Amino acid sequence: MARPLPTDTSLAALAHPRYWPAWFGFGLMRLVSWLPLPAIWLLGVTVGTLLYVLHTGRRRVVRRNLARCFPQLPACERERLVRRQFRAFGQTLFDLGVAWWASRRRIERLVRFRHREHYDRALARGENVILLTPHFLGLEIAGIRLSLERPMVTVFRHPDSLPMRVVMERARGRFGLKLIEHNRPFTSLVRAVKAGAPLYYLPDQDAGRRHSVFAPFFGILAATFTAPARLAQMTDATVIVCVARQLPFGRGYEVEFQPPLKGFPSGNALTDATHINAAIEKAVRKYPAQYFWMHKRFKTRPEGEGNFYK
Repeated sequence: MARPLPTDTSLAALAHPRYWPAWFGFGLMRLVSWLPLPAIWLLGVTVGTLLYVLHTGRRRVVRRNLARCFPQLPACERERLVRRQFRAFGQTLFDLGVAWWASRRRIERLVRFRHREHYDRALARGENVILLTPHFLGLEIAGIRLSLERPMVTVFRHPDSLPMRVVMERARGRFGLKLIEHNRPFTSLVRAVKAGAPLYYLPDQDAGRRHSVFAPFFGILAATFTAPARLAQMTDATVIVCVARQLPFGRGYEVEFQPPLKGFPSGNALTDATHINAAIEKAVRKYPAQYFWMHKRFKTRPEGEGNFYK
């Protein structure tokens, strides 16, 4: 049985000694966030390289994902991708501080857009919008940057750590990004999108079997959420895939918008999940080192299949 999440966010509760290490970590993150981004990049590369050496379990996950998704690449090229993934992830750890505490002006300066006419056009026509944002390593700061322009909504899951919960909720919501807990009634999201708030939605986690179908991703069946298609149908929304990535050497971040998905939703759950995965796969092939390969995307398997990561 899952342990209930703590709900007391009073100053006395947050000051409990068991949370001191967490507050120390957040203080360090905030200090680092004041550094110029090239310095954060260099620090992230160093930490990421150290993680590559020490974190054998996660290194094995990345290798397995890349071997199955890019079998045509020579082993030496895939290993270079593994190293690049860890270095980029190292920067992501410190990017959080920039996303959570940087000023409005700094965030606007660091994040650039590409092909945002797809997004602007939909908004100008008064359409409801769902931004499908796969797990690229710039997604945290991208969501906060977009919330600078208009109120938005996103789905999230409470972390177990009370300090993390408090910091994350306040940081993400400081410019108008409304957070809706993943287990809230579906109608909460529907009402928000129908009211005109773009939905910033992460569609590519391992969804388990309950609310998913098995759709191909890099030719491998992956448990894929059916919620985006249902939401799009219920809100009559335009659905746009949005890719958020780090630029090299601490030069900032780029948010790239793909053209709206055509013929989506189709009314067929498997067809729609396949459509989403194909759009994400296209972006991943373009920026392979920027995708979150550390996630066990293929953990849930169809009946009769063994452990993908064994």
